[in-house]
Amino acid sequence: MAKITLVDDDENIVTSVSLALESHGHTVKAYYDGAAGLAALENEPPDLAILDVKMPRMDGMEVLRRLRRTSDLPVIILTSKDEEIDEILGFNLGADDYMHKPFSQRLLLERVKAILRRTGADGEEAPAATGAEANARAMKRGRLTLDPARHDCLWDDKPVKLTVTEFLLLQSLAQRPGFVKSRDNLMDAAYDDQVYVDDRTIDSHIKRMRKKFREVAPDFDAIETLYGVGYRYREA
Repeated sequence: MAKITLVDDDENIVTSVSLALESHGHTVKAYYDGAAGLAALENEPPDLAILDVKMPRMDGMEVLRRLRRTSDLPVIILTSKDEEIDEILGFNLGADDYMHKPFSQRLLLERVKAILRRTGADGEEAPAATGAEANARAMKRGRLTLDPARHDCLWDDKPVKLTVTEFLLLQSLAQRPGFVKSRDNLMDAAYDDQVYVDDRTIDSHIKRMRKKFREVAPDFDAIETLYGVGYRYREA
């Protein structure tokens, strides 16, 4: 269904992830160091790249930094590190999603499917929309504008770069301002087939979203926490 480039120096991970992706119909090209991976990404751009952080010759963050000079292809970062600074750096460099090792193969497949669906590279043709339906795709909630068709998020007309998961979470909250969404509701909105993730994962996504919005608008407070219940969007 899609062309995926996997760059990781761990042969076991390359083998297992490649088999999982190929079993879902994807074509996978694997590289074992950052320099070779970057050359391949630039010469033969895939539909999606999966990059390990710690690799010989060039680490995944540097590959992503150089790649973003010329390309906006979707990237998932893999890392065995747990430090939040690595995750923040990955998103600041333009990663679309981020997974810590060891990770669930099923969850990785769901993340891949979500990104490919959002970018239109999943091989499924969307039905033709009427003018009214096309306009309905863009959502305006106070100072927030969301355009799912373009994966655009604006706050006061300023772009806020969200990962696919963050975009889906925010879209779920903003669809019904003032209504509380439990963490389970948000998991269902962000992960296909109700893949299980724990509450801390949702909390981490919300924390990163708030940080990104506050870089654009320091007074951002539209995502409210109701402790023990969930979250809600307050239309500003």
